[in-house]
Amino acid sequence: MRPLFAFSLAILSVLEATAADKPNVILVMCDDLGIGDPGCFNAESPIHTPHIDAMAADGLKFNRFYSAAPVCSPTRGSCLTGRHPYRYGIYNANTGHLKKDEITLSELLKTQGYATGHFGKWHLGTLTTTVKDANRGGPKGAKHFSPPRQHGYDDSFVTESKVPTYDPMIKPANARDNGHWDAITDKANAKSYGTHYWDHTGNPVTENLEGDDSRVIMDRAIPFIENAVAKETPFFAAVWFHAPHLPVVAGEKHAKHYRDHENYERNYYGCVTALDEQVGRLRAKLAELNVADNTMLWFCSDNGPEGSAGKAPGSAIDFRGRKRSLYEGGVRVPGILVWPGHTKAGSTTDFPAVTSDYLPTVLAAIGAEYPDSRPIDGISLIDVIANPNLQRSEPLGFQSGRQLAWHQGRHKLISSDNGKTWQLYDLAQDPSESHDLADRNAERVSSMKQAITKWQASCKSSDNGQDY
Repeated sequence: MRPLFAFSLAILSVLEATAADKPNVILVMCDDLGIGDPGCFNAESPIHTPHIDAMAADGLKFNRFYSAAPVCSPTRGSCLTGRHPYRYGIYNANTGHLKKDEITLSELLKTQGYATGHFGKWHLGTLTTTVKDANRGGPKGAKHFSPPRQHGYDDSFVTESKVPTYDPMIKPANARDNGHWDAITDKANAKSYGTHYWDHTGNPVTENLEGDDSRVIMDRAIPFIENAVAKETPFFAAVWFHAPHLPVVAGEKHAKHYRDHENYERNYYGCVTALDEQVGRLRAKLAELNVADNTMLWFCSDNGPEGSAGKAPGSAIDFRGRKRSLYEGGVRVPGILVWPGHTKAGSTTDFPAVTSDYLPTVLAAIGAEYPDSRPIDGISLIDVIANPNLQRSEPLGFQSGRQLAWHQGRHKLISSDNGKTWQLYDLAQDPSESHDLADRNAERVSSMKQAITKWQASCKSSDNGQDY
């Protein structure tokens, strides 16, 4: 547990910003959405995503936006800490938890007078120690109890992990473990999915949980925003959808657009369109409340699409790999920022950005400093927002199990066997990672190997608690 005096010093070291310098901040995240799913990233996508496409048309689209990991929980921690997952011990999904000693974006913004709320998927620890819930919730997972209220949030409405994307608390009585089904009509004979939504005080929620899950989440996020605006308080909201993580289920309203597709595709495409509808609803509400112009609205996915190419509906376009892979298809995700007056409508950038960049970017936007000297892997994107043609000088490091990757400019070094063998790619010329250049670039490979080895040692030191 972080010593009280240390956290007090941390608070004091955050610079004050005037009210006019405090934009609202919303982090919208999808779950397993492929970079090729929204139309603004793939003109051939069969999925209707008019509101996500409108975000790209109105703001800045990142052509190289990366999730910090190829699976969900590690990426989510990076959004809140600005650090790589191997620094804080969340190496994979359903492992570890967000430690109290980590300094989170929600904590830092709270010290700046922000109202803070988290809505949807949490997946950074368990939410109950008393009853069986989701993957790890209950007595057996008590050591991983780590709800949002322990990390600087004023309000929350969350699940530990996945839920069906329609009627999120139930599954068909005869459901096979195939990860998709049509909306349940025989609810009297449906079974519990084994999960709960939890309110901020740790009580299970029982009302307004039927129908589209993305709508269920937004029904909680919007009142939080309305309340903050009514109080003239800047707000930070994490809106983390479950869609389109399995099990994918779509209601008739959204499934009807895809009647000519088979069950898996119909429900996957439908739940993405339902999610897109809620993105539009959110933007409309910000406009109605007259706060859209002073809101940083971010959109991304936590990793690449689930399943095998050709067998699962999610699209990584021509990028190699999918979820669980450090090849581009596993970590290059749709990334968009709308921040009127700062982002130019319809602009794009090839600047490599990552979810770890959220924290330092937001702090820079409000004129605040990080409160101590522990390593931060993210960088501020404020200059890139102003000038999308900039190039990133800082490298990007990735580790997931035995996979390692190091991005330096246009080049990427990658290993799938914990550094025993390496491949080198020029992403500017070969974004699909088809032509290994390692044998012809021994000096570059050696230099990049030294850099990633040094970075790994730094992450290991952090993971061992040296930063605390």
